Amino acid sequence: MRLIASLAEVAARYDAVVLDQWGVLHDGAAPYPSAPWAMRALAGPTRLAVLSNSGKRAAVNRARIRDLGLPDLAEVVMTSGEALWRDLAEGRIPARRPYPVADRRENADIWAKGLDLVLAHAPGEADAILVMGLDEARVDEARAAIAEGVRRGLPILCSNPDRGSPRTGGRTALAPGTLAAEAEAAGAAVTWYGKPYRPVFEATRRALDLPSGARLLMVGDSPAHDVAGAKGAGWDAALIAGGLHAARLSGRGVRAARTLCAEEGAPEPDYLLEALA
Repeated sequence: MRLIASLAEVAARYDAVVLDQWGVLHDGAAPYPSAPWAMRALAGPTRLAVLSNSGKRAAVNRARIRDLGLPDLAEVVMTSGEALWRDLAEGRIPARRPYPVADRRENADIWAKGLDLVLAHAPGEADAILVMGLDEARVDEARAAIAEGVRRGLPILCSNPDRGSPRTGGRTALAPGTLAAEAEAAGAAVTWYGKPYRPVFEATRRALDLPSGARLLMVGDSPAHDVAGAKGAGWDAALIAGGLHAARLSGRGVRAARTLCAEEGAPEPDYLLEALA
């Protein structure tokens, strides 16, 4: 693992640089100070993509990035929600009446547009449980809906495997992956979409129209998701110290990052940066 000050030191080695969204570009409310500048500096000589564990579709996430004041410079935006939508649209997942666990019902309705299915209004009416987002004020309700699905033996489709999400002020919010993992521990069959699972990395490479064996660099703030997923897909990885694990990593160098990776059972990244720069 090598500590670097800027991606400009290594970006020329890669066919594309792929950026995580939360914890790298923004904290959910505002861009990180260096992120807009870094994107503009990279975008000239480097192909950029964004890969996010978001239950929403790619177009919604591209709009969110733009609305937060970040430059719209990514050739490709790929999300776990987009990957699941495509599998449902192409019949690889047979669910036709899933119940959505989402931050807001209207977001689930928007996500489902174009699919040949009907979103159930109660878990008792569903043929699957779709875990795509989480309203922090309604966690108990979400847990109860998932528990009903587990009791009925329904498949769980998780389009956001993140366990935590960085928020303004250094706070970490509970993320949907935690609830899906609880369901899996209770015996449910969970199909996971997003990092660290290889299909979403392959979907990103294909969307960039790059061949197998292309040189790609994943930039993220999670050893367990970004680094492990990238390494499993044959990519290189850069870990951002100032995102999800800022309290443990920021300003503490390579040794702290190695310790965290070991604790999470994740491989070490190729590079460590304080922030996207």
